[in-house]
Amino acid sequence: MNLSEKLGKKFVVTTELGPVKGVLAEESLTKARSYLPLDGINIHDCPMGNLRINSIAMGTMLQNELHIEAIPHFTCRDRSLLGTQADLLGAHAQGIRNILVTTGDPPKHGPYPSKAVYDYNTSELIRLIKKMNNGLDYNEKEFGGKTAFRIACTTLPTANNLERELQRMTKKIAAGADFFQTQVVYDSEKAISFLKEARKLEKPILIGVMPLKSVKMARFLNTSVEGIDVPEEIIVRMENEGVTGIEIACDFIREIADYTDGIHIMAMGDVKGTNSIIEFVNTLVAR
Repeated sequence: MNLSEKLGKKFVVTTELGPVKGVLAEESLTKARSYLPLDGINIHDCPMGNLRINSIAMGTMLQNELHIEAIPHFTCRDRSLLGTQADLLGAHAQGIRNILVTTGDPPKHGPYPSKAVYDYNTSELIRLIKKMNNGLDYNEKEFGGKTAFRIACTTLPTANNLERELQRMTKKIAAGADFFQTQVVYDSEKAISFLKEARKLEKPILIGVMPLKSVKMARFLNTSVEGIDVPEEIIVRMENEGVTGIEIACDFIREIADYTDGIHIMAMGDVKGTNSIIEFVNTLVAR
């Protein structure tokens, strides 16, 4: 079964490729070959305004070499309306079928004097992709054939205003979103509360999981990264009991597994840690 066939029917596991160094794509592909079987691999689109290989091009290489579905991120930040449509046609011609729509980090975070484009927002981009899936361009003119993209979107389970976050999801679904990958969550109670409400929207949801490397990392996330909360109980377990971030992640997955359609592992290139989580999931649920 491919990713589309499994979403909403089987427990799905995806991860991220991590940064590719310039044109040294083969190094990243070699690393990715070490992953245990996955359902998809995300590829970032110049995160934090840093230079990275084009996500569509890298996704094409990954699919051709590893025979696993790529989920390239596609930002509103860098492309004009014309360029966006051309890039989407090119992506489809190269066999890309999953696109994760995102706003994109502002260029000011990066090292270049770039100017953001933002010809459209995420909802407008979702609607554009849906039009193209019906064979129509932005102006609703037929362009020849149809694309067949599955549209992924992000969501924040730990949002202070859950009702507003659910409204945002509803808006994205109305525009054409097919499934969601969430930001990182550590609090299983918050995750379950979110999932109980969000699954009423009847779209598959993959919960974001990021293994903690250290207590220092946990405290940094709490103080410096908006939208990520590491419960003090977890920090105490790591600090006083020597529990590892992988063990914390597996405990979290065990608690939420019955409520979610899968997980999205963000292990910052840690193949061994990612594989440990995949092995645990394989003992827990049917994939």
